[in-house]
Amino acid sequence: MPKQVDHRERREAIAHALWRVVEQQGWPRATMREVAREADVSLGQLQHYFSSRTAMLTFAMEFAAEQMSDRVARGLTGVAQPPHPRDVLRVVLTEMLPLHPDARATSRMNAAYVLEALHDPALREVAGVGLREGRDMVERLIREAMADGHISADRNLAIETDLILSLTGFTPLLELGVVKPEAALAAIDQHLDRLFSPAS
Repeated sequence: MPKQVDHRERREAIAHALWRVVEQQGWPRATMREVAREADVSLGQLQHYFSSRTAMLTFAMEFAAEQMSDRVARGLTGVAQPPHPRDVLRVVLTEMLPLHPDARATSRMNAAYVLEALHDPALREVAGVGLREGRDMVERLIREAMADGHISADRNLAIETDLILSLTGFTPLLELGVVKPEAALAAIDQHLDRLFSPAS
């Protein structure tokens, strides 16, 4: 019998190929032909799974988000259970920064995605939904930590949420060697120490 093709597996393999092209050559070089070459499939085969470069990028970003969630879940297995909200925020932040190969690949994809979304209204809307969902998740974590007494109740929830998200701004500084990984981690730890009360 002919071998059954796992369509999800093939789409994920193409997404990985796109990540590699973006990481090694940059988004402008990530043409469908170049990604097909990297994925070792024909251009026609790639177009069978993705009708356009935008469709390919959108799936690759959705897959990247899934991979980041998996990395966060694995990271939390290494802390006390149930995890303290400070530990959750630290793991989430560090997985969003280009501090190891997997995170670096998805970080560069994120940068490409944002740049493309600035000039594509449909992609902009999709990207905005994803970013708002991420912000809502951080806000929910901080709200719960405040309710449980881990963070002082007089803190401003919206401002603290935005300050946490602003720490992901280390990404270009890390990528360009302006800030060292240990310095970025030290800044994250100091911010979290200030956010969480001694009583936590």
